[in-house]
Amino acid sequence: MPIEKIVIVGGGTAGWMAAAALSRVRAGRDVAITLVESEDIGTVGVGEATIPPFLDFNRLLEVDEREMLAAAQGSFKLGIQFVNWGKQGDSYIHPFGNYGYQMGGISFHHVWQKYRQSGDPRPIQVFNLETMAAHFGRFARTEDYTREDLPPVNYAYHIDAGRYARFLRGYAEKRGVVRREGKVRNVAIAGDSGFVEAVELEDGTRIEGDLFIDCSGFRGLLIEQALGTGYEDWSNYLPCDRAVALPCLREDGSGPLPYTRATAHSAGWQWQVPLQHRNGNGHVYCSSFMGDDEAHDILVGNIAGKPGADPNFLRFTTGRRKKFWNKNVVALGLASGFMEPLESTSIHLIYTGINKLIALLSLDGITQAQEDAFNRLTGKEYARIRDFLILHYNTTSRDDSAFWNHCRTMAVPDSLTEKVELFRRNGQIFREDDELFTETSWAAVMMGQGISMQGHNAMVGTLKEPDTGRELDGIEQSIRYVVQHMPAHGDYLRQYCPAPAQ
Repeated sequence: MPIEKIVIVGGGTAGWMAAAALSRVRAGRDVAITLVESEDIGTVGVGEATIPPFLDFNRLLEVDEREMLAAAQGSFKLGIQFVNWGKQGDSYIHPFGNYGYQMGGISFHHVWQKYRQSGDPRPIQVFNLETMAAHFGRFARTEDYTREDLPPVNYAYHIDAGRYARFLRGYAEKRGVVRREGKVRNVAIAGDSGFVEAVELEDGTRIEGDLFIDCSGFRGLLIEQALGTGYEDWSNYLPCDRAVALPCLREDGSGPLPYTRATAHSAGWQWQVPLQHRNGNGHVYCSSFMGDDEAHDILVGNIAGKPGADPNFLRFTTGRRKKFWNKNVVALGLASGFMEPLESTSIHLIYTGINKLIALLSLDGITQAQEDAFNRLTGKEYARIRDFLILHYNTTSRDDSAFWNHCRTMAVPDSLTEKVELFRRNGQIFREDDELFTETSWAAVMMGQGISMQGHNAMVGTLKEPDTGRELDGIEQSIRYVVQHMPAHGDYLRQYCPAPAQ
């Protein structure tokens, strides 16, 4: 059957991202798109940090970066700082850009390792622009350069997720998306096909559809409660199952940092996401090792000002639906699964889900091949991100609490064990299935966690001297020049995309 009516159940970030993207379909074909949400149902709204591919989503929508950031009180993000993860007192940054660049087809960290073993004292961080700019609290875009021979700046955003959703609502409604207020009381299923026919609201309104997008959050109103899809529990690998979120104003006089901070505590970790007018804060923890009151107290004791709202306690089970697309229902956001926001992948997974849906979508009807491809590709994506998150926990040296002893000694997927051992042996990193995280991402976290390379790629020996040494010096000098000429991050925001006063 042709797809003439698309129904999105649930608003929030996932719902309005889907609505905004799908509204563009209407330019070529008259498809009715309806989003159902209730103001009485709150959204989780803790996903305030993004990663660079998110810029592509906004470019797809052709939204103005300045306008969006001002509306969402957004700031720029160059990477993530991890504090107390490898061991207490340690700190490292997972940057968005690469270390140096390939030389003779060889990844830069191999070249750096050779020079390090030969006595070069420079840490690898000085060869990464985003790390150095973050360290000094500076920011600029590549477009701001006056010279074209300098390294590019790779960045993402910190955004207020609720304000961003409202921004996208305006975008989508201008393009014909219809919002319906109300709670879903019943989901009508066709007896012959098992497809969802309609959702029925509490006021008796029946909204029929041919394709349904489930953005109803943890409940999975359609994908789980109506279709019984099933859930794959990954808490044996990622044991944290609670979070408390708490925004605050910055009272220490500091401007917003151009990076997210993730600080490990005794049974989990705390995020700090700096927006223009406040910080987003939260504490992710494991209820088997810490109670709610203790987790709340730790969070309040480690934020930059007084709480700006009541604490929001969340419960979750890390994992994924056994199917992300089931019959005529596609789950996005928390309805599709949950992995803690340690590497800011929550909003990213919404975007890639939308991207795959649009790539596979045929308005002539739904086929099994579409469903199977979407589920296979999304499943691989979730598994690769899962392994990267486990890496942070399992490779710790911390032994100061029962939680970290558990994480350090727990069984992990063979795919992760292989990756760590290859890197430890000679710095080799194999990326599979077009996975999200780059060689630099894996190298940054493994080295930051204390995993040392014992060797390097054998082909490094073919590079010519002293040319290679001069090239390394040139990379460091170029990065130093760019950072020195960058303004402070706060100053850049005030000039480029100031948010309206509170």
